[in-house]
Amino acid sequence: MYKNYHTHTYRCKHAQGDVNDYAKVAIDNKVAVLGFSDHTPLPDNRWTDVRMELQELGGYISAIESTQIDFPQLTILKGMECEFADEYAGFYKDELLGRLKFDYIIAGAHYYPLNGDWVSSYNGSMEKYQLKAYAEYVVRAINSGLFAFIAHPDLFGSAYEQWDRNAASCSRYILEAAQDMKVPLEINGYGLRKPKRTTPEGMRSMYPWMQFWELAAEYDIRVVMNSDAHKPSDVTANIDEACSIARRYGLKAADLSYLEKGRKA
Repeated sequence: MYKNYHTHTYRCKHAQGDVNDYAKVAIDNKVAVLGFSDHTPLPDNRWTDVRMELQELGGYISAIESTQIDFPQLTILKGMECEFADEYAGFYKDELLGRLKFDYIIAGAHYYPLNGDWVSSYNGSMEKYQLKAYAEYVVRAINSGLFAFIAHPDLFGSAYEQWDRNAASCSRYILEAAQDMKVPLEINGYGLRKPKRTTPEGMRSMYPWMQFWELAAEYDIRVVMNSDAHKPSDVTANIDEACSIARRYGLKAADLSYLEKGRKA
């Protein structure tokens, strides 16, 4: 049976389908736990081109709660994927996890702060100083204690071309923080569905970046294997491959059953 804690809906503007569409496919694909973690709206409506707007939050919650009723044989969890920033910490803690009783939230570093601005983790060619800023940002998210796990921590592989001592050093910084705070890291299946990139070391996935996970084996961390589904047909996509990566490097799976809070599968 599969467990996937990273699922999106049409509301983020770059995914397809709604909650019930994913649930229908999940039932047919031996999924026991289906966690929704669409890109969170933000109080200042920042980055609305790749996330729902604040006024859509109620509809997202209603879609999840009604699907929980319609599919009692499936454990459906209510989550969000968040960009960490100090100014949003109160919204995440008091509103999402507090008043609205979300089951969990996760952090994804799609952007990182640099010289007073926010820079995309995907675009351009990341330099050493940018890689350092990315790693420092991920560590701040880990140290916040807000997140059930960190999504695709090796996302920097989308822009940083070659595995070198800088990549290793920044990876160790992230891994040490995850170990110290006992925050799981995600091996993300979506990266395996994206186009490969050409590097001096040959063709590779943008992420998961294998050297990162090989290095992770030196640390006492836990990992989560998710599909990061952006359409219903991908609800279990590449989870098996992500599990194979974990086995290859002897990485231990995180136990996230506490997120279910008594929900019946």
